[in-house]
Amino acid sequence: MQIDNIRAFEIAVPQVALDDLKARLANARWPEKETVDDWDQGVPLAYAQELAAYWHDHYDWRRIEARLNAHPNFLAAIDGLDIHFLHIRSPNPDARPLILTHGWPGSVLEFLDVIEPLSADYHLVIPSLPGYGFSGKPTEAKWSVEHIAAAWDALMAVLGYPRYFAQGGDWGSAVTCAIGGNHADRCAGIHVNMIVGQPDPATMSDLTDDEKAYLARFGWYRAKDNGYSTQQATRPQTIGYALADSPVGQMCWIVEKCHGWTDCGHQPGGQSIGGHPEKALSRDAMLDTVSLYWLTNSAASSARLYWHSFAQFGFGEVHVPTGCSLFPNEIMRLSRRWAEGRYKNIVYWNTLDKGGHFAAWEQPELFAREVRAAFAAMTL
Repeated sequence: MQIDNIRAFEIAVPQVALDDLKARLANARWPEKETVDDWDQGVPLAYAQELAAYWHDHYDWRRIEARLNAHPNFLAAIDGLDIHFLHIRSPNPDARPLILTHGWPGSVLEFLDVIEPLSADYHLVIPSLPGYGFSGKPTEAKWSVEHIAAAWDALMAVLGYPRYFAQGGDWGSAVTCAIGGNHADRCAGIHVNMIVGQPDPATMSDLTDDEKAYLARFGWYRAKDNGYSTQQATRPQTIGYALADSPVGQMCWIVEKCHGWTDCGHQPGGQSIGGHPEKALSRDAMLDTVSLYWLTNSAASSARLYWHSFAQFGFGEVHVPTGCSLFPNEIMRLSRRWAEGRYKNIVYWNTLDKGGHFAAWEQPELFAREVRAAFAAMTL
C-alpha cells in the first residue's frame, strides 16, 4: 500500500465555523418533550436544551484544539487518502511501538489522557479512522476494516516500526483484530477492550451465570439500542443530511451513547436504565467529541464505515498473542471460553469492576494499566 507526503499538521478551525455553530445553536428548532421520564426514547428534551445552551454560552473549542496541538500531529497520504495521526515518541530507549485505534462515536480525543502514562514505555501512533476527525473522507467504497488494517500496518512500517503492538475498542477493536489476523508477520500482539466474537452454540445447554447475563445484555442491545447501527450500515448518506445540518442533532446522536454505553449509574441488569452521562464524562469532554464531528462535518463519512464494513464483516481467527479487558458496561461481552473460539492465543484476561465502552476516555488510569499488563505478557 502506497504511503507518501507525510507532513506535520496543525489544527486550526476557522473562526467563521465556530461563529456558524453558535448561530445554529441559537436558532435551533426543538421537538416536543418525550412521553416518558427517562432516556428510553433518546436524550430527554430538558437535558438536550441544557447541554446545547452550555455549548453555546460556555464551551471553548480552542481549549481542546490547543491540547491536541500540544502533541505532534501529522497527515499521511495512504492509498490516496489523507490520514491524520498523532505520533508520540517515547523518551525510553527501550520503548515498544503501539498503535491505538478509536471507534464510533469516538476519536483520537479519547486517548489524550493516556498519552502521558503510556508514552513512558511506548512509541504511540494514534490515527483518526478514514472519514473521522481530520482524516480525509473516502470517495471509494473500499475503506473497510480490512483495508484500514492494511493501511495501519503499512503506516507503522513507514514510521520505522518493523514490529509493533496494536490496541483498539469498538471499530478500533475490529481493525486491531484484522491487523492481528492478517498482518501477524509484523504485529507482535494485540489488546482489545471490546471483544468481538460469537458465543459458542455448543455451550448453550451449560451456560454460566455470567454468560446468561452477557446474552441478555446483547439481546437488549439488539432490540433496543441498535437503531443507530442499522441506519448507518444501510443509509449513512440519509442520516448524514440531518446531522450535517443540525448541531443539536449531531450532539444528541453522540450524547445518547455517552449515556447508554458508559458506566454512569445505570440500574443493574444489563440495560441502560437510569444513570446520567455526566457521572462518567464531563460536559466539556462530551462536547469536545461532538464539536470535532460537527466542525469536520464527518457525520456521514464516519457512519459510512458501517456500510463499507458490515457486508463483509467476519470473525476470522486471531493467532497472535492477545490481551482482553472486560469493562462492565461494554456493549457486548464474551466469556473466555467463547472468546477462545476466535482468539487462539489469549495471554491476558481481566474483568474490571468499573468503566464502559469508551474505556480510555472514561477510565484512563485503568485503561493504561490494562494495556501495560497485557503487553507485559508479550514480546516483539
